[in-house]
Amino acid sequence: MNRQRRTLLAGVAATATLGAPVLAAANGVPPMYGLIGKMTARPGQRDALIAILLDGISGMPGCLSYVVAQDPADPEAIWITEVWDSQASHQASLALPSVREAIAKARPILAGMAPGTVTTPVGGHGLAKA
Repeated sequence: MNRQRRTLLAGVAATATLGAPVLAAANGVPPMYGLIGKMTARPGQRDALIAILLDGISGMPGCLSYVVAQDPADPEAIWITEVWDSQASHQASLALPSVREAIAKARPILAGMAPGTVTTPVGGHGLAKA
């Protein structure tokens, strides 16, 4: 087996074993922070909830991606996928006036929220690779 192939295979094994967050941190790049969550609006209020969420996302330092999507199987549900440069940036965003206002507007038309999932994004279209 030649030296380049062994190096490549060792890198693949390290990625599978250690995971991208560990490799990113080892390379001096902090891991990104991601969240995926599901919200359910009160009947007939999904579009209003989406409008509130999309209006409240401008100017969030550290937010790399914020996607609001309709659930095609549930006429009241939406999915939110977020990518942040760090967990601290996400936490700090919750104190922004625009975010606090969006939360206050959304609360009366929100029927529920499923437990969210924390992720460690490693890259994707529009995101730098970890």
